[in-house]
Amino acid sequence: MEAITVYDIAREANVSVATVSRVLNGTAPVRASTRQKIMAIIEKHKFQPNALARSLVNKRTGMIGVLFPDSSNMFFSEVFGGAERAALKLGYTLFLCNTFSDPHKESEYLHLLCERQVDGLIFMGGRINARQCQDALVQEVIDIQKKTPIVLINGTLPGHPCHRVKTDEFMGTQLLVRHFIELGHERIGFLGGSLATTTTLEKLQAFKETLHANQLPYRQDWIRLGDFSIACGYQRMEQILAMQSRPTAVVCINDYVAIGAIKAALTRGVRVPEELAIAGFDDTQLSSAMNPELTTVSQNSDELGRTALAILSRLIQKEKAQQLTVLAPRLIVRQSTQRES
Repeated sequence: MEAITVYDIAREANVSVATVSRVLNGTAPVRASTRQKIMAIIEKHKFQPNALARSLVNKRTGMIGVLFPDSSNMFFSEVFGGAERAALKLGYTLFLCNTFSDPHKESEYLHLLCERQVDGLIFMGGRINARQCQDALVQEVIDIQKKTPIVLINGTLPGHPCHRVKTDEFMGTQLLVRHFIELGHERIGFLGGSLATTTTLEKLQAFKETLHANQLPYRQDWIRLGDFSIACGYQRMEQILAMQSRPTAVVCINDYVAIGAIKAALTRGVRVPEELAIAGFDDTQLSSAMNPELTTVSQNSDELGRTALAILSRLIQKEKAQQLTVLAPRLIVRQSTQRES
């Protein structure tokens, strides 16, 4: 059966194509009786208007592109979930692009999404979280931003104004270190992350400043970087456990590194938290599924996504929006640091 068109609907309703278009797009008032007749024909034929054709009239596609560095990481998935739920309420469809923090892949997706005429972009990870980003990569985003609204999550483009939503990761790290200090720990280490990312630099700076403010040692050999994976946490914890003088507590760059660290400690027969306290960052769903359950910092992942989408929606509507929105982190204390009384 041949697909029905707006021309067929107009012919059957004995009205102009323009009148059918006005009903479909809500661009101008149509007499109630005429609207009812057209809608009855649309329902009878189960007509689905072509989204691209409507976009030519509305100048909008209802599509938003989302660039994330690692969709397998629960934190990013949870942020996306928050954005998607907010998008559905506002009538948008999200397209998730997994960039693997590869600048070339980011560029491919950026241009592909622009070709598809998305109404806006949400960007997380990769170049916007890089300690040193090539000028050409920064300029690419700036050029796209002139035509398509962009909101960055937990990142920035140095020297260029952009709309951003972020969690205060500096404060979050302070919360963890102070938690350890309140528990009586004086020898505290740091695991995971990469100096190539601004996230790691920010957390390390907060870690160092909080120790110094409390007259506690900052020992370089207790700082074991690498990446953001479970494997990194396992390997770096093995290095810590092999030391004669080792910390009694460690802050991990994220929950994944913390999970690897706990696994390594338990494998070596080290009791957590009795002999070694371990904390993560992000409060992903995995943190409460662990045994012991993981003390961590909540980045309010769902709220990050919802807030970014709300700001982007205002920009799409050409409304004013706050340029920087900072969410306060929350310390979530669980079994990996707190001994049961």
